[in-house]
Amino acid sequence: MRSIPPWARICIAGATLAALWCAWPALTSDTPWGAVLLLALLHAGCEQLTRWRIAGERGPRSMASFYPVVLTGVFLLSPAAAALVAVPGALAAQVEQRPAAPRRIWRAAQLAVAAWAGARVHELAGRSVADGRPVFPEALLPAGAAALAFCLVLTLLDGCILACAERLPLRRSWHGLFLRSLAPTGVHALAGLMTAVLWRSSYGPVAALLVLLPMYVSYWVFAQYHRERAAHQATIRALVQAVDIKDEYTRGHSERVGEASVLIARELGMADARVEVLRFAGILHDVGKLGVPTRLLRKDGPLTDEERRIIELHPEYGHEMVRGIGFLGEARSAILHHHERLDGSGYPYGLQGRQIPEFARVVAVADAFDAMTSTRSYRRGRPVAEALTELERCAGRQFDPRMVRALVRALGRHSLRTAVTADEGGKNVPAPRPAPQAPTGSAP
Repeated sequence: MRSIPPWARICIAGATLAALWCAWPALTSDTPWGAVLLLALLHAGCEQLTRWRIAGERGPRSMASFYPVVLTGVFLLSPAAAALVAVPGALAAQVEQRPAAPRRIWRAAQLAVAAWAGARVHELAGRSVADGRPVFPEALLPAGAAALAFCLVLTLLDGCILACAERLPLRRSWHGLFLRSLAPTGVHALAGLMTAVLWRSSYGPVAALLVLLPMYVSYWVFAQYHRERAAHQATIRALVQAVDIKDEYTRGHSERVGEASVLIARELGMADARVEVLRFAGILHDVGKLGVPTRLLRKDGPLTDEERRIIELHPEYGHEMVRGIGFLGEARSAILHHHERLDGSGYPYGLQGRQIPEFARVVAVADAFDAMTSTRSYRRGRPVAEALTELERCAGRQFDPRMVRALVRALGRHSLRTAVTADEGGKNVPAPRPAPQAPTGSAP
């Protein structure tokens, strides 16, 4: 407990006492211990499945947000008995961060209090049952009220522990938690209600697996997707940080090119999946600079022809670096060809017109726009309107007119973060240095 802030310890202790108060009546009244034990074991089993390997991969790292079994208890049992269902699974759950024991205790207490609150609201709203079975559609309203109470208590407690542990204002720690949790909890509540119906049916508790097993598999697949996506984002961040460290004059440039590329893509009506890949292309378009000598990237004076030829190899270096990263897809061609020009005077291969991949034509415009509007140590950035005028002047020769028009339309409706804007002028701009000779409107 030493690593836990004092206020967080108080929060954990308070939640634990509240959970004990909620569950105590179950120990002194006529409780259906068979149902409680079976649901508790089922919930604990879902928690333990996270440690198994399926097709060489672990399940979701945390099944704490897998609530159908707990909500089944909310719909079937008394408030005190429902509070007990989640405790064994939460105490046995896998914990990624240390110390593990206080985190398990907190999670068990939090779920117990939330389950008690949900079951209590379910009682007050009127359990719609006949012969021990929920009745439709009357059962939907009490179940919905119980799910809302369950979600509200969970998010309130989440906000409290976050405020205590991170020393954040309560308003900030609670901001958005309830709304983000409402939809997943609603889906889990429907699964819990279906499980409760099957539980009380002539098929008995075993039939609950007909709902819970597919639900668990779907949840596992969903978590795998998010884990893979997080790995992709970490890969992108690492590469971009490496480029920013090496080329200090363009720090932040990659992220802004990614944002501008997304604006253009959405204006063109691209599908969301392609927009995401195009964002990767914009962010990673200059990753090949990792293969260029740092002295050239940071050179104060004009580049010689030989030095320029070396820098112009960075698209090929970048393409080679990301060739084996499968999730980049079309982004790889944009990294290779974003310095091509419509008239064939670009590099590395002098492609013309439609020979240049669509993603590369988008990134070329986004790259040039940010290069012109960003202030560097050797020159001041241009105002946005002036940069757009320059892009329009070069459209058809250097840039795809369709992409330029899309950016102009997008910036007419959306603001875009740039390193300098028209009203900022030349404030705090350092003394200029000779600029490297670059193609019109873009940086090498």
